[in-house]
Amino acid sequence: MRTAVVLFTRDLRVHDQPALATACATAEQVVPLFVLDPRLAGRSANRDRFLHQSLADLRATLRGLGGDLLIRHGDPVAETIRLAREVDADGVTVSADVSHYARHRQRRLSDECDRHRLAYRAFPGLTVVDPGALTPTNGDHYKVFTPYFRAWAGADWRAGCAAPERIRLPGGPAVGRLPALPDGESPQAAAGGETAGRRRLRDWLGHVDRYGDSRLDRYGDSHDDLAGDATSRLSPYLRFGCLSPLEVATAAGDRAGPFVRQLCWRDFHYQVANAFPDLATTAYRRGASEQWRYDADALDVWQIGHTGVPIVDAGMRQLRAEGWMHNRARLITAGYLTKEIGLDWRDGLAWFGRWLLDGDLPNNSGNWQWVAGTGNDTRPHRGFNPLRQAHRFDPAGEYVRRWVPELAGVAGAAVHEPWRLPLAVRAGLDYPPPLSER
Repeated sequence: MRTAVVLFTRDLRVHDQPALATACATAEQVVPLFVLDPRLAGRSANRDRFLHQSLADLRATLRGLGGDLLIRHGDPVAETIRLAREVDADGVTVSADVSHYARHRQRRLSDECDRHRLAYRAFPGLTVVDPGALTPTNGDHYKVFTPYFRAWAGADWRAGCAAPERIRLPGGPAVGRLPALPDGESPQAAAGGETAGRRRLRDWLGHVDRYGDSRLDRYGDSHDDLAGDATSRLSPYLRFGCLSPLEVATAAGDRAGPFVRQLCWRDFHYQVANAFPDLATTAYRRGASEQWRYDADALDVWQIGHTGVPIVDAGMRQLRAEGWMHNRARLITAGYLTKEIGLDWRDGLAWFGRWLLDGDLPNNSGNWQWVAGTGNDTRPHRGFNPLRQAHRFDPAGEYVRRWVPELAGVAGAAVHEPWRLPLAVRAGLDYPPPLSER
């Protein structure tokens, strides 16, 4: 093959990027392309900013290899075909995805490639194990996590791909300019890009404490510690494909370990979404009770972190400040919205979708449905009592005091139940009573 176009989507990296690696191995010239799709823009200012940072980083890396990242605006299929014809390409490669929109885009691209006599190939790379690769004997996908995890841990994983050593770009086409970096809404949001993601991965895996224990060694005991902040924070880089999930899992080592298990949860939700693409809008579990109430005022105070339940408010404020939230806090805040005050999980999904850097359809939707009792949880009536969760996972109240400064002067675990403080102390706090008492 003389010339191939590589359409980047949610795979913004050069390491273990099968669509790019195959194009570089089989074509003399390679044209890396990203199309800014107006139909996907504006859903999250945080993710728009992270995306632009990731694109700028990818462009710099590709230029260092002798290539470039061509930028176009508009419909990804039309722009890809237009560029392929301009450079007289022989084929197009892309990474496969599972959302309604991505699958429709892939079908259209495949059809247009056929029409223009271009070779078309879609590659894995967004998950450790390709969605649909593992199926139970009595169905098209796994509906329960534990049997999926057993199959996943024992599966043959594909071999990773090395980054290309050199990219030869054909002359002629304009590379295109990235628009100005958009403003995000979260002032403490992480910066995007493969360079930042690989540095984060290297630092996190390589950190050893004074006792000689690594973060991986302590992950099972520490990852639920809200104040300890012992999670990897790699999820935004996985969401945009700045990091290969296969490379992360391989670097971590133990397939049965608690950290790699979290990557399996991610794959689990992808294979669910692959089989049930309406996961963001429709209850997954047949017959699930959806007797929600709709209260705009209650939703508003939950969104801004003024429910009067400190552990809930702390999580919601972290979300707005960082564009990220500790996973345990996600369970607590989602459980409070759906199980404590009975609001629709779709409203929570939409709010998380606005702020989260790592917000994507499979994981955001799958986790919300799991908590709400409409998804894959085998115990759909499970609850997350916020006070029990607070005392267990933030026993000294440090997480709450970090994110709810109105309560910074309340010492110890008493910060979780300010309504129990002496009246004179409560009177001096600029903090609301619990929503249930208003």
